[in-house]
Amino acid sequence: MPHVQLGTFKLHYDVVGRAGPPVVLIMGLTVPGRSWRSILPALQAAHRVAFFDHRGIGGSEAPRGPYSMAQMAGDVVGLMDHLGWAQAHVVGLSMGGMVAQHVALNARNRVRSLALLATHAGGWQARLPQPKGVFHFIQTQLLRDRQAKLAALSNMLFPQDFLASAERNSVRQGLEEDFGDPVPKTVLLSQYAAIQRHYTADKLARLKGLPTLVIRPGQDLLVRPDESDRLARLIPNARLVRFDRCGHAVTRQDPHGVAAELLAHFSDADRALGAMHAGA
Repeated sequence: MPHVQLGTFKLHYDVVGRAGPPVVLIMGLTVPGRSWRSILPALQAAHRVAFFDHRGIGGSEAPRGPYSMAQMAGDVVGLMDHLGWAQAHVVGLSMGGMVAQHVALNARNRVRSLALLATHAGGWQARLPQPKGVFHFIQTQLLRDRQAKLAALSNMLFPQDFLASAERNSVRQGLEEDFGDPVPKTVLLSQYAAIQRHYTADKLARLKGLPTLVIRPGQDLLVRPDESDRLARLIPNARLVRFDRCGHAVTRQDPHGVAAELLAHFSDADRALGAMHAGA
């Protein structure tokens, strides 16, 4: 993966896919960009797709924290500038969905469409995961044994009925590839500080007219599912899609379903933009 210099640090990124309307994928808290791989094959068949490691994660350098959503949104726009992309479909998962909201609010002219997965608009209630989610998150931070940490991570990200029927070794191998490298506590705390300060609920009405998709995992332990309902209400004409059997790792649990919804969303937005330009 190449790097781009953004201010005081280098951002690690990659671009895949043939020519087509650009897509930028923004991952969540402490998760490297490569973890989008479950949906990349479907997306890159019709789009140029960029993904990256957040500041301090994976191959990206770690500037001094704490970080803000505005800074991380600026990283996304800086990457688009580097790639020469005037616009892109912007997709964010969890913390990445919070960053995506700030990209759309701060640089709407750069956003072709918006897709928000397993995320929220901020506020004290939105920041409180369900008790089981808190318990498993604490385990992932405190447990020393690698297999025990992976088990806690699995329980945090996936519903139990899915884990009961899934090939656990395959699930854990994927998690180990993405979460195996230790994340400096300073980076974790810097990103967490940005999440705690995230609040867009009073601004999202400004996104009226921007094609927006909200994906709601119905068994999410980290972001309460009703926060997706709230997002869809706050963004005028947003389309809400329910994945009732999925947990927080919705792109891993149902990659084909998520990719299909994203591709349809991109296509609808591109068609609407084409019609608008034709009539101008």
